[in-house]
Amino acid sequence: MEPWIALSVAAAAFQTLRFMLQKHLSTGTLSSGGATLARFAYSVPFIVTLTLGYAAWTGAELPRLTGLFWAYALTGGLTQILATWCVVALFAQRNFAVGITFKKTEVIQTVLVGLVVLGDRISLPAFAAILLGLIGVLVLSDGAGMQGNWTRRLWNRAAGLGLASGAFFAVSAVGYRGATLEVGSDDPLLRAGVSLAVVTVAQTVALGLWLNWREPGQLAALWSARRTAVWMGITGMAGSLCWFTAFTQQNAAYVFAVGQIEVIFSLAASVLVFNEKISRREALGIALLTASILGLILLN
Repeated sequence: MEPWIALSVAAAAFQTLRFMLQKHLSTGTLSSGGATLARFAYSVPFIVTLTLGYAAWTGAELPRLTGLFWAYALTGGLTQILATWCVVALFAQRNFAVGITFKKTEVIQTVLVGLVVLGDRISLPAFAAILLGLIGVLVLSDGAGMQGNWTRRLWNRAAGLGLASGAFFAVSAVGYRGATLEVGSDDPLLRAGVSLAVVTVAQTVALGLWLNWREPGQLAALWSARRTAVWMGITGMAGSLCWFTAFTQQNAAYVFAVGQIEVIFSLAASVLVFNEKISRREALGIALLTASILGLILLN
């Protein structure tokens, strides 16, 4: 097994744990913005310490960062904030597994972003797999209890939040891959660590200032929730470090495609941890989207 595949699977596992904690904090303890900041703020001490410690242990000098690195990194950081915020807000609309599956349209949208931005070509069979995934999204968006014509069932808040999170995550992934490739080092772990440390610090400062202005009470609530939030920071840091390291070795679309195993992880969490039930329609949507992603893996 190639290292980037194992890293993608590990990242999906850590990310599932982090979203489980985020769902818990966003259902009464923190607002969507506060739960989003928790993911970044409590990661900062761990990733900065880990990166500096790794550089000292290996004797490597911290690389100089180019202007293009900052452009990629800050774009990725901003879109990840927006994507995470959408996912946390989505938890209030649908159950855990379906919310994560909406988010996982990121893999399809990453392929499309790569086509538009980087000129990556997509084969006809791969395009068919993308269409299958879109059908899965349409099935998922047609939620239980939604009455009325097809436009109302399709254009609902849950569908919009899910698709928006996928789009933001897609742009974020491309930005992060670009940032890691701009770091002047042959060590993939150092490149990933430096990129992640810079991004996470920037995200914490930016979102912290925003919440201090718009939701000042959330900063105190975030500190009060530290016993749970610190684990969100640890799992978030571990997952992001796996993603970033995988990005240094492979195209972001392929990394996210393998990471679709998170759908299975989240389904298990939904049933076993949150005692939520999956409807037949939702199971069909999840199956179609998963089949689409597996098709993309096999066809590329």
